[in-house]
Amino acid sequence: MRDVLAVVLAGGKGTRLEPLTRDRAKPAVPFGGNYRIIDFVLSNCLNSGIRRMLMLTQYKAMSLDRHVHLGWSDFFSRELDEFIDILPPQQRIDENWYQGTADAVYQNIYSIERERPEHTLILAGDHIYKMNYGTMVDYHRSVGADLTVGALRVNRSEATEFGVMQIDEDSRIVGFQEKPKDPLPIPNDPNHALASMGIYVFNTRFLFEQLCADANNPASHHDFGKNIIPANIERSRVFAFPFKDENRKRDAYWRDVGTLDAYYEANMDLVSIDPQLNLYDSAWPIRTHQPNLPPPKFVFGSQGDGERTGAAIDSIVCSGTIVSGGRVQHSVLGPSVRVNSYAHVSDSILFEGVQVGRHARIRRAIIDKHVQIPAGFEIGYDLEKDRARGFTISPGGIVTIAKTEDLSAVSASESLTSALSEGGIRQPFLHRSNPGVPNAGTRSQDTT
Repeated sequence: MRDVLAVVLAGGKGTRLEPLTRDRAKPAVPFGGNYRIIDFVLSNCLNSGIRRMLMLTQYKAMSLDRHVHLGWSDFFSRELDEFIDILPPQQRIDENWYQGTADAVYQNIYSIERERPEHTLILAGDHIYKMNYGTMVDYHRSVGADLTVGALRVNRSEATEFGVMQIDEDSRIVGFQEKPKDPLPIPNDPNHALASMGIYVFNTRFLFEQLCADANNPASHHDFGKNIIPANIERSRVFAFPFKDENRKRDAYWRDVGTLDAYYEANMDLVSIDPQLNLYDSAWPIRTHQPNLPPPKFVFGSQGDGERTGAAIDSIVCSGTIVSGGRVQHSVLGPSVRVNSYAHVSDSILFEGVQVGRHARIRRAIIDKHVQIPAGFEIGYDLEKDRARGFTISPGGIVTIAKTEDLSAVSASESLTSALSEGGIRQPFLHRSNPGVPNAGTRSQDTT
């Protein structure tokens, strides 16, 4: 694979994943506790023997840039011509941001040309799957293709969100429609269509010719699916390559976690008894940045208080996390999370650094990094109340709380409203004092 250069498109806004993408690009969104979405395509490249990569970023790229530098730079040696270079928009060709997938590659054509690859592999950085790209490159060479498109069999009802292909008996593409309202089915299989995965292998010289021609077409959307592929299926050798899954499960695993509900379901699959995505396969490891954190800890089970037992059931719990007398069930807890006494977390995803106060209850929720849940606070039990608080509620009823949310202010406001409705404001217990007795409000959180 020394003559292959991978170009990873990692600049998408991911607006359907807001508020998780309010401060980060979609490829930088955490997944499965330890990982980021981008880790899957980068791991695929590394496991496929592809060690020359350009990552094209655009929107809110700071956390993505930091993650790649911290977690991926050590896998490559410049002395051996191995690298992963992050390229923000440079406006070397014009003053516009990227106008489409093809334009993003075109605006970085000089960086690609400098590496002189025989083949260029174009990848999307926001999908979750395992695939050996080397097998696809070998197929591309064997059939003498100018362009090869990764192909995935999907339900026709879902195919409206994909580019849909028709192929002949030699797997040569003879028809292509980008996001059709009525997708054409696979012959003899009326319930499925053949969808583009957004994975392309180009002969590099052919790629340059097509990008330059497309850039000079004012009517073009400058997109691979809308323009480059349809324009070449008759005049060039364009083939489909069937997705070969390295996940080693009965059904092929490929996910576009582009909505909150899809993202939530993909994470919840990981805590099932036999998850569809196998993260424990040493033959195809998924790598990431691993901070130097202590192991997870569960405490207070030996105190004899059955309700104050640190426990996690059917869950993923990452390093640095302390379940301190709380209960976690069917959830994903990222690094350095703390669940305090009598709190209950179920069917939820907690990102790094989330703090859950005493007696708090969280159900069917996604909590972003470093959010502090006040004592006694409830999330996911009254969706109308959560909506009134300004939280994001997905169509599937998943409550999502962004990094910037100040729940202490929400809690204080609700307490004040409740006190006023009762006709007066009571003095909180923690403000009472007694000579020689420490103020209750000064107790260390480490005892909770």
